[in-house]
Amino acid sequence: MIRKYIFICFFTLCLASPASGGRIGDVTLPDQITLGESTLSLNGLGMRTFTFFDVYAAGLYLASPSTDAGEILAADAPRAMTMHFLRKVEAEKISGAWLEGLAANTPDADASLKERFATLAGMMETMDKGETLDCLYDPAQGTSVVVRGQVKGVIAGKDFSDALLACWIGPKPGPGEKFKAGVLGVR
Repeated sequence: MIRKYIFICFFTLCLASPASGGRIGDVTLPDQITLGESTLSLNGLGMRTFTFFDVYAAGLYLASPSTDAGEILAADAPRAMTMHFLRKVEAEKISGAWLEGLAANTPDADASLKERFATLAGMMETMDKGETLDCLYDPAQGTSVVVRGQVKGVIAGKDFSDALLACWIGPKPGPGEKFKAGVLGVR
């Protein structure tokens, strides 16, 4: 049942019309997506760069758009981060980035949270140009991790969702302050 629910949510994300959506680089994202029974709006867009290379374009979707990271993390509401890869990135690099993001933004993480981040890291695969990675949080289900359109698993807990999102919008965002400002919609 959960997989069917997640598939419907992801299918709706894929079918949403990007014609009037946000654009960053060569990536256009829809203005709105549906997650379960919730309509989420594109809050902002960010480009993850490394040296001079674009790595992935991302969009943050929220039930109630906000430019305040603390407010976003405090809300127990549906949210989604979608990443469109613009170059090949090895699974080990992605996994390492999650673990570094947890350490940098949630230094007091307990053993349970660290274990769930290890589970997330284990779900990662090498991503090629044009492929997507989505993290979809539904308070009733947890965080669905969708790689290339395939649900890899669901990780329970708002604390997990908060720590994951903090990797992008926390005090030490892995992709950088410009990325954080972009997905918060403050540029």
